[in-house]
Amino acid sequence: MNAIDLRILRNAEYLQYTKDFAGIINLNDPATLQIDTKLAAFTAKTTELENLFKKALANDRTKAVLALDQRRDDAINGIADFLQGYSYHYEADKKQNAQKLLTALAIYGSGIARQNYMSETATINNLLVDFADKPELAAAVTAFSLQPWIDELQDANTLFNTEYLSRTQEYGDANPDTIKSKREETNVTYYALRDRIDALHTLVETPPSPYTTVINQLNALTDQYNVLLVHRQEVPPENPVVPT
Repeated sequence: MNAIDLRILRNAEYLQYTKDFAGIINLNDPATLQIDTKLAAFTAKTTELENLFKKALANDRTKAVLALDQRRDDAINGIADFLQGYSYHYEADKKQNAQKLLTALAIYGSGIARQNYMSETATINNLLVDFADKPELAAAVTAFSLQPWIDELQDANTLFNTEYLSRTQEYGDANPDTIKSKREETNVTYYALRDRIDALHTLVETPPSPYTTVINQLNALTDQYNVLLVHRQEVPPENPVVPT
């Protein structure tokens, strides 16, 4: 079956992928395929992860983190959209200033708001330094009167990081059974299930294999998530410990 790097799926994506993976198998008579035992173990771990995920989302600090993340996403997207419009301006100086700032943004990829939490924090901090310290960029910011947008982005990013770190500390202290460790446990059952399907399919001596349909369906699912990851700004792989 097609591979996917589970480590870089955000928690909500990871949970949905595992639930969809199990759902497809359930539609293909797992008992007849002799994979029901592995599926049951995988489903149990997925359910445990989902319950832990819901508990984390119910945390008041998580709600604050999500709101602040949305606030900074709105700011960075607002700045990008503003500049994108001016990049078509009929006045040459406005067009050039917009292109300078867009080029600075492009260094960090086209999907800053889609990066994982800590990568987005670092990216925004670096971008703010560029806008302030590079004379040609600072001049373009001044020319467009963009400083209120810059201030909003900086304020939202700083508040987000403070809240995120506090929530991480609080959540880790209160619940040692973290989402990170539960994901690792779920991974073990996922690979055991996937490898059993592959093994049984390989052992079929007379085609057609009864596993072809479910493999094709699971590959289609995996391909959808791989496309999602390809279009996301590449960041160093990590196992998130909180919902992202």
